[in-house]
Amino acid sequence: MSPQVIHVPVQTPHLSHEPVADAAGNWVDRYAPPAWRPYLRLSRADRPIGTWLLLLPCWWAVGLAMIVDQPRWVDLWIVVACAIGAVVMRGAGCTWNDITDREFDGSVARTRSRPLPSGQVTLTGAVIWLVVQCLVGLAVLLTLNAAAIWLGVASLALVAIYPFAKRFTWWPQVFLGLAFNWGALLAFAAHTGGLHPAAILMYVAGILWTLFYDTVYAHQDVEDDVLIGVKSTARLFGADTPRWLAGFAAGSVVLLAAAAAVAGPDGVLARLAVTAAAVGFAAHLAWQLRLFDMHDDAVLLRLFRSNRDAGLIVALFLGIAGLA
Repeated sequence: MSPQVIHVPVQTPHLSHEPVADAAGNWVDRYAPPAWRPYLRLSRADRPIGTWLLLLPCWWAVGLAMIVDQPRWVDLWIVVACAIGAVVMRGAGCTWNDITDREFDGSVARTRSRPLPSGQVTLTGAVIWLVVQCLVGLAVLLTLNAAAIWLGVASLALVAIYPFAKRFTWWPQVFLGLAFNWGALLAFAAHTGGLHPAAILMYVAGILWTLFYDTVYAHQDVEDDVLIGVKSTARLFGADTPRWLAGFAAGSVVLLAAAAAVAGPDGVLARLAVTAAAVGFAAHLAWQLRLFDMHDDAVLLRLFRSNRDAGLIVALFLGIAGLA
């Protein structure tokens, strides 16, 4: 039987300038107005890597759509809209996650200082902040075409389910992957008005990439997860994690290359660019595998954050291929 959650009484509210234990020294702590800091922390604005990992599949898809179709001026707005949407919807997702996990977070030393369990933000305040972020995201979504709008609405089901996944499955990273890479389908449809086999292949490649990087991240929390009784692929794989990571990395690279091939790059420069995207991505994931150490939290966090660069490699070269 899984250990029971330890219910920790709400602490005396922290001052808004007091940082979260595992994210101190960031721009929010240094520069944001004190009254805003608890809400920015609730949205994980103090940890931008999550926004990057939500945004990059969207940018991959814009490059892929330009290969399938052709570049259009609207692509500039799609790129910007995806960036704005990634910021606010990642923030909304984190806010929802903290609302649903407030009792778990209060039971773990690393997360006890987060805005809700520490009392920096009330539950009512968190719900209002969630609604505000969702409304901004909706306003951006409504500037895109009908296919993208419907895909955006459909994504809410995945976002709603994800925080609960770790309570009923050993594979919550799959649910994260489904949600975090949905933007690839949305951005592709925003350009073309529909989907294409290449976009589906890219979506699955992104899910495998998420399984890769979030399993790395989850190894930091294995001991706490055991204590509070939540599941993860890190706990499931244990000492066999390197083999699983290698499989996820290989699958992601192969599917990414297949997506680019199915898109049909035309011309020498475009073909070279999509090859560089796959090779560069593969090399970065191989480097991560070489450094992976499940017992070193500093290394795990460094590798997790480095996936921004892995994703940017793909975005850059697919963009070149699309414009070639």
